[in-house]
Amino acid sequence: MWQFPSFLRPSGAAQFDVANAHTVELTRRHPIVSLTKQGAAAGNLRINLSWSMRTSDTGAFGKRGGTWLGRQLSLFKPEPVQAAGPAMVNVDLDLACMYELADGTKGVVQPLGNFLGDLDAPPWIQMSGDDRFGGSSGETLYINFDKRDEFKRLLVFVYIYDGTPAFDRTHAKVEIFPTSGPRIEIPLSEREPQARSCAVVLIENKKGELLVRREVKYVYGFQAELDRLYGWGLQWGRGYKANNAVR
Repeated sequence: MWQFPSFLRPSGAAQFDVANAHTVELTRRHPIVSLTKQGAAAGNLRINLSWSMRTSDTGAFGKRGGTWLGRQLSLFKPEPVQAAGPAMVNVDLDLACMYELADGTKGVVQPLGNFLGDLDAPPWIQMSGDDRFGGSSGETLYINFDKRDEFKRLLVFVYIYDGTPAFDRTHAKVEIFPTSGPRIEIPLSEREPQARSCAVVLIENKKGELLVRREVKYVYGFQAELDRLYGWGLQWGRGYKANNAVR
């Protein structure tokens, strides 16, 4: 009787996530990872937000079926189309971070209002800029963990700029790239058609250990509602983007 070659047959822990060995996905069942334990609590942590249109917004017909036939037919559907410009889709997701430092200083780093931060001075966090159309590079946030003792907690969140579709019309994900160990992925896949903001991850300094915890909590308002949810205590007002109206 023919048997699967032993050198190709996974065994033990290796049978899981073989093709995805360099990525850890935070889920409801497994929501926490320690940057300290994987030796990544130093250097510049990179956090990236990227998104694309759902096929339902590009003219694809039907929905993925739950039956065998439905799954086979879905193979012939086009992949989600990257939102490369304003003529294709009007989506503007923004990546941002509320911070609380060890000395009690609180604030936010975000494109709105041009609060882009500073990597070499407090708050030790900096945005790369503002991607309006969901290109492949997305938006990137850098955190200087050489100053890890300066941080108490960081809330990484995503919000939708005024006048754009809701989360249920995009495939969005946040990826965290530590200086060592696997990258961390948090898909924003829940269907929340009315939500305007989403708390994605909370990074906390717990007695010298840096922990990343999946949140993925959607709210129907903007930053002020996330602030109330997590008890940040900041004062919020209207924000601006260049060549755009007030939010």
